[in-house]
Amino acid sequence: MVSRRVLLAAAASLPAFGFGDASRFIPAVVKHGGKWDLRTSGLRRLAWELQRRTSVEVLLEARPMTLDHPRLLEHPFLYLSSDGDFPPFSQAEVENLRRYLTFGGFLFCDANDGSDGAGFDAAIRRELARVLPQSPLTVLPSTHVIFKSFFLIDSAPGRFLNKPSLEACLVNKRAAVVYSQNDVLGALNRDESGTWEFEPSPGGARQREYATRLALNLAMYALCLDYKDDAVHLPVIMNRRR
Repeated sequence: MVSRRVLLAAAASLPAFGFGDASRFIPAVVKHGGKWDLRTSGLRRLAWELQRRTSVEVLLEARPMTLDHPRLLEHPFLYLSSDGDFPPFSQAEVENLRRYLTFGGFLFCDANDGSDGAGFDAAIRRELARVLPQSPLTVLPSTHVIFKSFFLIDSAPGRFLNKPSLEACLVNKRAAVVYSQNDVLGALNRDESGTWEFEPSPGGARQREYATRLALNLAMYALCLDYKDDAVHLPVIMNRRR
């Protein structure tokens, strides 16, 4: 018969999973009626970089999530993108996304097509005006905490350098939505063979590194900063900080 001491020693050597997936960073990608899954590889890369460069525990996946899903609130970082126009959100999606953003959620919108006034740009501005009519997109100043939440950065590049700044919808002074027209995750995307899918223009590898730093800052902001006491992810955040 195996002694109690041996059993306890064996149990002590096993990894602990006290909080399960709830304690890990799992980027969620909005599943909408357009091309919603073009940057899932970039999201997994973001999670990998977060694991490599910080102490945040991650799950290396991009979890598809419809905006009307009841478990949307469990994901502190939500990514929405496309390479063109997409169908309007349903009323249920509008209301659930508004609730998510109001109670502490973070949405990163990323124009994969680098559009300005058409395509994804026109569609996301249309939908955000429905979701947060009292919080229009405004230019995010370079002094905002997003530009220093982990790395000190002074620009917002992605695969493109179409716009020098990010835009944000502020909810109680918190950047609940951040929008880039530079395809940030496009700079992190890899194809099925594992090679970079796009060459950032005009800065190449250096621009890719700065896009990676920006993406990491956005993730860290979503996880750690500007959350009020009633934020939906506060218990998870506090458990991570202990």
